[in-house]
Amino acid sequence: MRLNEENPTRRLCFNLNGLMGGLIATVLLLGILVFLTVWDINVQQQNADKFYKIKDPQGIKFKSDDNYKHYELVK
Repeated sequence: MRLNEENPTRRLCFNLNGLMGGLIATVLLLGILVFLTVWDINVQQQNADKFYKIKDPQGIKFKSDDNYKHYELVK
């Protein structure tokens, strides 16, 4: 078989190396980035009206399960 002779059983859809594979990977990563950005903006907008007030800032410890007691939601 010569070097420039193609294999007739080779399928083009499974040959995703080179430029086409790079383009597909780039489009896929950009799609994931857009999805996560839109999702993040949506979550921020839903929680933007939930303000809280710190009751006792001196009582907050670095690692404590009771830190939630030191703030309250303000509506």
